[in-house]
Amino acid sequence: MQSLYYDGSWHHAASGMDIVNPFTGAVIGTVGAATDADAAKALASAAAGRAAMKALTSGERSAILHRTADAVAADATAFAAMIVAETGKPLKAAEKEVRRCVNTLRLSAEEAVRLTGETIRFDSFAGGEARQGFYAYEPLGLIVAITPFNDPLNLVAHKLGPAIAAGNSVLLKPAEQAPIVALMLVKKLLAAGLPPLGLAALTGRGSDFGDLIVASAEPAMISFTGGVAVANRIAAKAGIKKLAMELGANSPVIVMADADIETAAASCVSGAFWAAGQNCIGVQRILVEEGAYVAFRDAVVRHTKALVVGDPMLPGTDIGPMIGEAEAARVEAWVRDAVSQGGRVLAGGKREGSVMWPTVLENVPKAASVICSEVFGPVVTLVPFGEFDEAMKAANAPDHTIHAAIFTRDVNRALGAARAFEAAGVMINESTDYRLDAMPFGGAKKGSMGREGVKFAVREMSQTKVVCFTLA
Repeated sequence: MQSLYYDGSWHHAASGMDIVNPFTGAVIGTVGAATDADAAKALASAAAGRAAMKALTSGERSAILHRTADAVAADATAFAAMIVAETGKPLKAAEKEVRRCVNTLRLSAEEAVRLTGETIRFDSFAGGEARQGFYAYEPLGLIVAITPFNDPLNLVAHKLGPAIAAGNSVLLKPAEQAPIVALMLVKKLLAAGLPPLGLAALTGRGSDFGDLIVASAEPAMISFTGGVAVANRIAAKAGIKKLAMELGANSPVIVMADADIETAAASCVSGAFWAAGQNCIGVQRILVEEGAYVAFRDAVVRHTKALVVGDPMLPGTDIGPMIGEAEAARVEAWVRDAVSQGGRVLAGGKREGSVMWPTVLENVPKAASVICSEVFGPVVTLVPFGEFDEAMKAANAPDHTIHAAIFTRDVNRALGAARAFEAAGVMINESTDYRLDAMPFGGAKKGSMGREGVKFAVREMSQTKVVCFTLA
């Protein structure tokens, strides 16, 4: 498969890499494994594309993105099927991801023509009376976009859409486990009229060529979604350039005794197990007020046991495989470790190959990995609490966080929690697993490195230019 794109055409790599369906184990395709030599060519190509991208009018950028959205929507069935095949995401979840991708592209198209500056009142300070002017936004230049497997289409759109809207060229490195659907989107963008040098794409293992593309002086910005270990390596290699990173989380939910317990339980189960728990904002720790603990626990267990586990291509399946057997085995080992420390399995806890059953735990000690680290798998832990301050302290314990949530009927409690949560987003009477593609999205505390959400990403990928006239 010609899966490397640069210099306006598709290329083979010297060696290939099989892409495997995590549920069936079947090879669904082979892509090129790029090398440093390929990466150098792609960087030069994307750098040469900066001029063509900057020269596009905002209307032209918008039209390209709208045409791409139309093309993805028209081919939604094929996109969804490839997401299922590459990641094991259940079909209904894959279909939703395609719809979100279309929305992300349309939001990007709209922001392309909304990226406007303002006039500046130079006469607001003595000596500026004869001056008038404004500021406008210009593209940064070349953006390197590195994306994960868990939303292999929409997270690519969240980087390419805003970058193109702002007038940047892009070098895309999609997830090594799920690159084919990303390449499908690249082809739609090119067919929609994107300048041929405005985009380059490299498939393969980041360990083979990643250092070169992030350390190069050509990119103005690295936009990365993934884990902390890789982020640390990127930061160490990148040198002086802009970094935007979304680094995962260990999402807390607080359930107060006055909440609608049934609604809270159903929402938390969905939020914990969507996409087999491979979700940076998925529910991981649920802190439940003691007076509601038993009722909430029983409802969560009931909803969890009702989930359908199996073939992700079947419309009724709720939980498919994880991205691979090694990841499922890791999660299983974390669950066993929690049990060895006194934890109790209320539902799930078993694994078959790459499929990890949705698992509910209680009585887990604070030091267990399922409590203090990001599980990134279908495991949720229930923890009773007596005092609200105790729950908030536990909720805010992790160094990396994105969303937090609270279920309560008390508006004062809800607003107080919104202030107290050390998170970039607070969901009230909704699980942490809610994201509107138009809203600002990113991390807090050590994970606070820029914002996605189309309007906000467009500005992250732009720079201001001030123009000042001194009048005679």
